[in-house]
Amino acid sequence: MYGNEYDEAGKLINATKLVIGEVLECTMHPDSDHLHLCKVNIGEEVLNIVCGAPNVRKGLKVIVALEGAELPGGITIKKGTIRGEESNGMICSMQELGLESKFLTDADKNGIHELPQEAKIGEDPIKFLELDDEVIDFELTANRGDLLSILGMAYEIGAIYDKKVKDFDVSYKENNEDINDTFKLNIATDNCSIFLSKKVKNVTIKESPAFIKNRLIASGIRPINNVVDISNYVMLETGQPLHFYDADTLKGMLEVRMAKEDETLTTLDGIERKLSKDDIVISDGTRAIGLAGVMGGLDTEIEDTTKNIIIEAAIFNSVKVRYTSKKILRSEASSRFEKGLDPNRTYLAINRACHLLEKYADAQIVGEMVAYDITNKDDKKIDITFKKINDILGFIIPEESVLDAFRRLGFKYEVKDGTISVLVPTRRIDIEIPEDLIEEVGRIYGVDNIEGKLPIMPLKTGSYDRAGREIRNKMIALGLNETLSYILVNDKEAKQFINDDTLETLKLLDPLTEERNTLRASILPSLYKIYEYNVARDVKDVSIFEIGKSFGKREENYIEEKKLGALLSGSYYYGIGNERKVDFYTVKGIVEELMDYLGYAGRYSFVNPSKMPKEFHPGQVAEINLNGEIIGIMGKVHPKKAKEDVFVFEINLDKLLEKRTGKMKYKEISKYPPVKKDLSIVVDKEVSNDTISKVIKKAAGSLLMDTKLFDIYTGKGIDETKKSMAYSLTFGAKDKTLTDEEINAILEKIIASVEKELGAELRK
Repeated sequence: MYGNEYDEAGKLINATKLVIGEVLECTMHPDSDHLHLCKVNIGEEVLNIVCGAPNVRKGLKVIVALEGAELPGGITIKKGTIRGEESNGMICSMQELGLESKFLTDADKNGIHELPQEAKIGEDPIKFLELDDEVIDFELTANRGDLLSILGMAYEIGAIYDKKVKDFDVSYKENNEDINDTFKLNIATDNCSIFLSKKVKNVTIKESPAFIKNRLIASGIRPINNVVDISNYVMLETGQPLHFYDADTLKGMLEVRMAKEDETLTTLDGIERKLSKDDIVISDGTRAIGLAGVMGGLDTEIEDTTKNIIIEAAIFNSVKVRYTSKKILRSEASSRFEKGLDPNRTYLAINRACHLLEKYADAQIVGEMVAYDITNKDDKKIDITFKKINDILGFIIPEESVLDAFRRLGFKYEVKDGTISVLVPTRRIDIEIPEDLIEEVGRIYGVDNIEGKLPIMPLKTGSYDRAGREIRNKMIALGLNETLSYILVNDKEAKQFINDDTLETLKLLDPLTEERNTLRASILPSLYKIYEYNVARDVKDVSIFEIGKSFGKREENYIEEKKLGALLSGSYYYGIGNERKVDFYTVKGIVEELMDYLGYAGRYSFVNPSKMPKEFHPGQVAEINLNGEIIGIMGKVHPKKAKEDVFVFEINLDKLLEKRTGKMKYKEISKYPPVKKDLSIVVDKEVSNDTISKVIKKAAGSLLMDTKLFDIYTGKGIDETKKSMAYSLTFGAKDKTLTDEEINAILEKIIASVEKELGAELRK
């Protein structure tokens, strides 16, 4: 196990029992207007084969699938009779052998494959065509951009099998001219760190050699002509993308700059692209002629008449290329630019291209090079100790094995007093810190060679979120169902139900979808989406809650808070056979039950919001105040947002639980029956229920067991500035049954207190 998994491995052409044959005779089928009767010599015998290809003819060398041959797609060739004529095999097209249509010539798309006359009858046609390669499709990790090249894979395999990597041949002859005399380069953006240009003259555009075409096909790239194929071939070899311009279409210069807003460029695929100021472009000084790192322009492409070429080898800002390619087109080149490139490979690639153009395109290489280069090409120095390597891996690797791993990787090193100073070559841009080196040592030494053992670590007392569990259990006991939703919402929903203007939302730089591009600042938007999902499926009785995180930023501080959110609509079920339509007081009661259960009884109150979120109904909303601090909000969702009655509340659990509570005190249930009395008073409309309840409890003392408001009345018989508040009062004692005289005395005290402190009067 060395860290590089492969997706699949197999032959490029996955077919069996194929031979080269020659068509000796070809006549029309007597019972068809398109089938042919062919006699095909395969060396050992002559076969009768019925063929429907329009290009089959006498004297043609062809690929023959014999009886029993297995072709892609699960096809097995059998002897048979086609319209009364015997057929003992099949004459094949390349598409029937599994080659994708994008790799086929027009002739191959319309008929069988025609082999050259030098093909020997009876031999393996796949071997003759040099298509007998094995193809391995690697599943690479995102940080190993160096493995997107044959050279990178060679270094990897060389390290694993302790083999030396062979150098590319980059030799070529230059003429006596100097490119700097006729060609200029202008870099007008800091998003380009290196740009190299060479000029070649008098190229011959023709078909590429078979080995180049076949290797491109095996890599999934369509061959075009020798010049274009060489640019792609060098990219596969070195990992450095190149671009070739028809030099005669340029104006003696190339410029790298940022695109102008709404500037247009027609790319090689014939599509006109609208650009933005964040796109890097290549210009000829007046117009954009290419998208840096993504795709060239149509106006300067290599054509059959091209004679002179400008070669570009460059490195552009990987983030900018990523955004442009994601917006416009992902290409083989952009995938390499996005992961970062080795500046030393840039020189290697341009020289390799000159070598191949001279060899396979009859090119004359113009002397010197136009270069812009601000890159650092020095090896990275990282210090690490043997002790740290062994501590991290949890296994003692011999020192000589550690140093041998660095040698096999091609990393130079020096050892002094137990510290290794490792020089990491620029080709390994993924290695930045000592831990990266430790990973390399571990995998080259061999994960299978590291002995597994139980870790030794100090024991510590386990813990769990007791408060969170208690809150969850209480909410479930109150009849609500727990949900778990995404913390990502869209940017329009992120600040809903929030009344804090100073809180900024956090938007993802590269979201997978615009529907989930921002971290939520409240749990309520997530719950409301769940409510909408249920209503859309005709489920109207919704009682849900969630304990989760919310996020934001205030000034320079990032905020992550734990919150409890709940949403109720329709009918609320609070026991077998018990239900009621959800209203404001239902939600208020749930909050009170929870707060009392957690030990905050008598310390919280409900107050009018200092600033009202627009998602709440202005007449049915309240903030939850605990010890003078706002810890949450509750109320009805505004009718403009929800057609049905929907009620929500949200509590900041971080703020709630930081308020300490004393030990819970439990009272023995009295054996004596309680006594209930009703009291109706008239007070000013501004006086709240909370204020009245506190006055009543204070006046009544310990004999008052419960206070419930059961009616509010305004209208006939009541002054328009007043309201009638009716309470049900429950009295009781643990050691006796209260008498009417005792209860009446308490009631008189209550009435006197509300009259004095609130200006209330007893309703007649």
